[in-house]
Amino acid sequence: MTLQEKLNGFKAQFVKQAPPGAVEAFAKSTQDLIDRGVAENALKAGAVAPDFALTDSDGNEVVLRELLAQGPVVLTFYRGVWCPYCNIDLQALEEVADEIRARGATLVAISMQGAADSRKSQRDNKLSFPILTDKAGELAEKFGIRWTLQDYVIKFHKMFKVELPVIHGDGEWNLPMPARYVIDTDGTIAYAEVNPDYTQRPEPDDLFPVLDQLTGPAAG
Repeated sequence: MTLQEKLNGFKAQFVKQAPPGAVEAFAKSTQDLIDRGVAENALKAGAVAPDFALTDSDGNEVVLRELLAQGPVVLTFYRGVWCPYCNIDLQALEEVADEIRARGATLVAISMQGAADSRKSQRDNKLSFPILTDKAGELAEKFGIRWTLQDYVIKFHKMFKVELPVIHGDGEWNLPMPARYVIDTDGTIAYAEVNPDYTQRPEPDDLFPVLDQLTGPAAG
């Protein structure tokens, strides 16, 4: 089963069980992002990725330029442990994590949530790669993927007890659009996939041709 088939299956179940108005509000929110062309502001292949120094769930500093000294970097921007679509996505990435590393690349997830939530996500999803904290979504803003939730969808996040201002510790109702990037060793973005529809994600093995071009096929 592909990643998108798993996501579609979850969405079908959610539609059956969601409280009145929730499905419509989330769909309206997504369509608003599409209509406004928000994803067009995101950094694209060929652009230079902004450098960063973020902390992982154990408090260790992770610096992009230091990772790039070892090989290409795969970044996946992640909404949070509360998002079932994101968790399905992370599990799918974990399934190919060894293949990514075999190609000489480093895999890193980035979220606006704090360390405790990231540790829970790593445990629950059995991840072998780190989740870094992007405080207030400052890095997401540099990548052009941070956005502010509309009032009509905020009320449903509250209904599901997803209080983003508290979860993120910044008092704001912001999120990153789900995004996946491959950054070459010179800091250039070699691959960019950004979708305002959080229920749609690229297949993890879409990364392989890009990484093969940068580093050569995996050994064995």
